[in-house]
Amino acid sequence: MKSNQEKAPIMEALEELKSMRIVPFDVPGHKRGKGNPDLTNFLGEKCLSVDANSMKMLDNLCHPVSVIKEAEELAAEAFGAAHAFFMVGGTTSAVQSMVLSVCKRGEKIILPRNVHRSVINIMVLSGAVPVYVNPDTNHELGIALGMRVSEVEKAIRENPDAKAVFVNNPTYYGICSNLKAITELAHANGMKVLVDEAHGTHFYFGKGLPMTAMEAGADMASVSMHKSGGSLTQSSFLLAGPSMSEGHIRQVINLTQTTSGSYLLMSSLDISRRNLALRGEEIFEKVKEMVEYARAEINKIGDYYAYSKELVNGDSIYDFDMTKLSVNTLNVGLAGIEVYDLLRDEYDIQTEFGDIGNILAYVSVGDRPRDIERLVGALSEIRRLHKRDRAGQMTAEYINPKVIYSPQEAFYSEKESLPLAQCKDMICAEFVMCYPPGIPILAPGELITQEILDYIVYAKEKGCSMTGPEDMEINHLNVMKGIRSAKGVEE
Repeated sequence: MKSNQEKAPIMEALEELKSMRIVPFDVPGHKRGKGNPDLTNFLGEKCLSVDANSMKMLDNLCHPVSVIKEAEELAAEAFGAAHAFFMVGGTTSAVQSMVLSVCKRGEKIILPRNVHRSVINIMVLSGAVPVYVNPDTNHELGIALGMRVSEVEKAIRENPDAKAVFVNNPTYYGICSNLKAITELAHANGMKVLVDEAHGTHFYFGKGLPMTAMEAGADMASVSMHKSGGSLTQSSFLLAGPSMSEGHIRQVINLTQTTSGSYLLMSSLDISRRNLALRGEEIFEKVKEMVEYARAEINKIGDYYAYSKELVNGDSIYDFDMTKLSVNTLNVGLAGIEVYDLLRDEYDIQTEFGDIGNILAYVSVGDRPRDIERLVGALSEIRRLHKRDRAGQMTAEYINPKVIYSPQEAFYSEKESLPLAQCKDMICAEFVMCYPPGIPILAPGELITQEILDYIVYAKEKGCSMTGPEDMEINHLNVMKGIRSAKGVEE
């Protein structure tokens, strides 16, 4: 690693600002915390003193020419990218900037249906048209897998005018597709490759982990630094390869990103990049060791299944992220969300999420072996106290949708609100999802089937956090007015 990775230009500029006696006749209005003592007492004077506005010595996120530009160049080097962009709107903003950079209204993008809601959201806004590759499903675990290369090839063959292929690397559960083969296939057909690496920051710095998007030759990747990289929530990187125009991407980012970029978020990206560039290999080796230990101990309990690389099949599970502590709970007779709730309510343990069949315990740089022991002990006790017969458990985390209209067309259509029970065979005009992981159960333009309605009711009963619809209780859904059945025939 080059010695300049020891630098943190944004942090250094903020340290210099603190040493100066500048009188702030600019925003923010709390004036380095003096104007809001309650906030200063809560967050601390050190934090408020660097919550500053763009100025000459601090550069400007919309048009970086000095310290932010230098920090982005260091990030690009650290991640092996041609360009890197600081994102303060989360990886949602990075994902959406990727799509906007390569697809215009009416242009197609090939993608797995188990994408994060941010991808479908931007298609509602931009008018890009999705060509879904339905992922394989492991029905025993109830999780969606990666895209088969043959399915991507089929989608490309049937849609030679598509502009890009979008890939998850990895999924929330740790599943990776054959990113290198998909990238080569897309490029051979004149298509760009966009990669959602929200859960793969550590791939760039750890050893023995799945291939990164930049290593595979992808054109763009969104990296959620605040997840496994240690930066502040809502901070992210957008990476680009040499095939992409840096100026064009910056223009696209500036369409939606704030003009008041938070220096708290940007400095956290800068500091965290430095930390991973210098110590990432050591950090993620410890994380792998902790997760491997936890996985072995959980599997000794019985009934739980903490899965890993044994799932790899060379295609729809091309690789597995060993740092993901994904645990299937169905043989305990409990839905993942029920175990999630018990861990939080009875044991003061907050896992990342629970769905119908699984929980995910996110292990990273900040965890300690004793935290792992506490989790294992709690899971063991939950099994002893709450185990029941598995009969009646639903397993599907993902149901293949039938797409009738584009997301934009459906979302902005004339719509009506109907009780759930009356929505069968109607066309959905909004989103329904469990969050996290934020993969839509229904997206605008998709056929509402009885299987999907049963799943929504079941997920609600189990206590899943259901989001998306206008009706917060999800007793009603917005549907395209007067349109029923897969044929899209008005009645």
